[in-house]
This record gives sequence, structure tokens and C-alpha cells, in this order.
Amino acid sequence: MTAPRRVSAAEVAAARARLPAAFGASRGVRAFRWMAGVLVIAWLVALLVWFDITPGRLLRGAGGILTILRLMVPPSPGEQWRDILQGLGQSVAMAFLGTVLAAVAAIPLGLLGARNVVVNALAHITVRRVYDGLRGIDQLIWALAFVRAVGLGPLAGTMALFAAEVAVLAKLYAEALETADPRASEAIRAVGGSRAMVVRFGLLPQVLPLMVTQALYAFESNTRSAAVLGVVGAGGIGLQIADRIKVRYWDQVAFIILLLMATVALLDFASSRLRRRLIGGR
Repeated sequence: MTAPRRVSAAEVAAARARLPAAFGASRGVRAFRWMAGVLVIAWLVALLVWFDITPGRLLRGAGGILTILRLMVPPSPGEQWRDILQGLGQSVAMAFLGTVLAAVAAIPLGLLGARNVVVNALAHITVRRVYDGLRGIDQLIWALAFVRAVGLGPLAGTMALFAAEVAVLAKLYAEALETADPRASEAIRAVGGSRAMVVRFGLLPQVLPLMVTQALYAFESNTRSAAVLGVVGAGGIGLQIADRIKVRYWDQVAFIILLLMATVALLDFASSRLRRRLIGGR
């Protein structure tokens, strides 16, 4: 067995000159990394000072949370358990109705935002940026606006969920349409099919299962969101939670939270099975 050849200093210097990054970062890069690290730490410290996050406040907050947790045990539905069930039913109904309306409205909007449907680059970019802007408005903002417009109740919550979700689904639908296999559309055009026939028979059958699964996931998410909208008066179980927090009925708050968790878990289980069935999984 031959001994390994020793690499000379000249060969190392030549390799360092040819591939300097392989021998470690340069002084400039190391200095930049140190400066970036110092700036990040300084920014974090500034945020802690700005938000008055101190060890004393954190300890007092932890003590308050422990007190609330002790008062939550054992959970109790209280005497108004029928109102709790009615509020939970309202939340699920709001989520379902808002999601269905958003999913239906998002289909034509998704077609407008798909690059392989609307070929004009300016129109495509404009539509997509409108969707991005609408997605930046949170559901609570929509809920506050609709509560002022139509009054308290589940109608405001349903409209808020619709307004917040339609742009999200439209963007997802547009991206799904853009991933469709173009050969089906080309075959329909080759036999003289119109643009509407291309969309109906060439694009939608390919992406419809994916669009349905995205709508199902939106329904799960909106069920959780609907519980929060009630805090601002938009109906649902959130109103029941807010009322009991005000009077410090923490045992009933715990019962509502557990009931909401069980409902969301059940909806997630059912929708996940349906999604697997739609996409052909076992």
C-alpha cells in the first residue's frame, strides 16, 4: 500500500486562490455576519424595552395564568348550556355558509387570476395583486366593519368569513389552474373547441378535486375563526366565551374551549377522510 502524497504549501496556496470560499469565509463576510448578529440582538432588546417585557411582568403573568387554570378545573357547562350549544352551532353554520359562498365565488375569480386563462400579463398581475391586498385584511377587521354595517349577529360573521376567504381561495384556485396539464386544453382547441369548452373540459376536471380539498381545509380553519368573531359581536360561540370571561366563570370557559376543540377535531377527521377520498388516497 502506497503512502498518501503530501500536499505542498504551494498547492494549498494555489487551491486557496482558485477556490477561496472552500477555505472559509473572508474577513469581509465574517465582519458582515458579526454586524448582522449585533443588529439583530440590538433590535430584539429594543423590542423588549418598547413592549415593556420585563421578568417581573412575566412572573406576574405566569401567576395570573396559573390562577385561571386552577379556576378552570373542573370544567362545567353551567345552567345556560343550551346557549352554549346554540352558539357552537352558529359558529359551525357561519363557517360552512361563509366557506361555501367563498368557494363558489372564488371559481370565476381564480380563472381571472390564472396565467393560462387570462394571457394578458398586465391583467393577470393586476388581478393577483388585488387578491394579495384583500388577503392582507384580517377577518376581525371585516367583522368589525360588517357589525357596524348590518348589526350584531351571525350575518356579520358570515359576511366577514366570506370576505376574508374569497381572495385566499381565488389565489389558490388560480395557482392550481396554472399547474394543469396543457395537453388536454390543446386537444380541445385542435378540434375547434371554444375557450369556454377548454376551461370546462380541459382545466376544471383536472383541478376540481384539489379545489374541493382546499375549500374543505378553509372550512376547518373558518370554524376556529368563527369562534373568535363572536368576541366582537359577530355571533357564534365567541360571544358566549366573552360573556363568561367578563364575569370570570372560568369553569364554563374551560367547558366551551373543550367543546370547541372536540368539534374542530371531529370536523378535521371527517374532512381529512373526504379529502383523501377525493384525491384518490386510501
